[in-house]
Amino acid sequence: MGPLSDLKVIEMGQLIAGPFCGQLLGDMGAEVVKIEPPGAGDPMRGWGQAAPVWWEVIGRNKKSVSLNLRDPEGQALARRLIAQADVLIENFKPGTLESWGLSPDALRAEHPTLIVARMSGYGQTGPYSDRAGFGGIAEAMGGWRRLVGDPDRPPSRMGVSIGDSLTASYGAMGVLAALHHRERSGQGQIIDAALYESVLQVMESLITEYSAVGFTRERSGPILPGIAPSNVYPCADGEYMIGANGDSLFRRLAEAMGRPQLADDPRYATHEARGRNQAELDALIADWTQTLTVAELEALMLAKGIPAGRLYAPRDMVEDPHFRAREAILDVANPKWPGLKMQGVFPKFSATPGAVRGLAPQSVGEHNAEILGGRLGLSPADLESLKARGVV
Repeated sequence: MGPLSDLKVIEMGQLIAGPFCGQLLGDMGAEVVKIEPPGAGDPMRGWGQAAPVWWEVIGRNKKSVSLNLRDPEGQALARRLIAQADVLIENFKPGTLESWGLSPDALRAEHPTLIVARMSGYGQTGPYSDRAGFGGIAEAMGGWRRLVGDPDRPPSRMGVSIGDSLTASYGAMGVLAALHHRERSGQGQIIDAALYESVLQVMESLITEYSAVGFTRERSGPILPGIAPSNVYPCADGEYMIGANGDSLFRRLAEAMGRPQLADDPRYATHEARGRNQAELDALIADWTQTLTVAELEALMLAKGIPAGRLYAPRDMVEDPHFRAREAILDVANPKWPGLKMQGVFPKFSATPGAVRGLAPQSVGEHNAEILGGRLGLSPADLESLKARGVV
């Protein structure tokens, strides 16, 4: 199932960037063999704010093999597995693979069609490449963290690890592009995805505005300066997001407010004028929205065809009929967590849909016999001996 169903991936590394890249490829059908250190395995197995269930998402559609990559025998077994794979994913600190005798250049010398996706804080080259890198630091260096929050307060952050997730997404995109190149040339290649550059890539015209006219964006709270109205507005029983910054959309909003004359008022008649008078316009709209319930305001926005929406919490998502109709949230039968739900597989393919084909491995090395035994020819006695020596 899925467009990548003939792809074999070896995933090394831990926590978020590398494993999320592996999840994305696995969701699209690739067979992903995750190499974990014997014992505790990937720390993601214990992560989650309320319960350790993040692993059930990021580990889905994968097979777990335990290998001690600091041990020469473990390195040799890893090299044999990689020799059978199309793609290697890793997110160790630069130089780590090389110190284990698993340099991508050496691996590709033996296996020229291999694609290696490397994810790190600052990339594999440059003066900062040997620094420890984490998503939050990348968000700061890439410009994201400085822009998030209210202008009169210290910088804030998103409640998710966006830097890691962006890097994983670019890593997966790089794998797909490298597969296309391999199809034409017969050669694999190395993909170097840096956390800070992945954040920088989505910063729109931040650098261009500075270089052109010396303008530096600053924190602006809940608004995008000059784009109005486009904000979260208070209702009698909650908040509601409205995006009506286009001229025709604003005219429909003014009609919904019972004040059609606002669309012809010189202060609000054009996109530029609304941007100049953004705070005043937002206050005017908020005075109106707080006289309505969220349901009443939503009915008006739907009737007028204005882009708008509620601020969803998880409960809203799992109960929403649109989410259910598109399988945006799936029910996954899990022995540890009865009734477990998680996000589905995106994007959707018309001919080769992806799927959650298997649970996250419930134990470290769960698939040792299948992979190390079935593919590398190790006997049960071999595996027991390797386990006793701490190799698997």
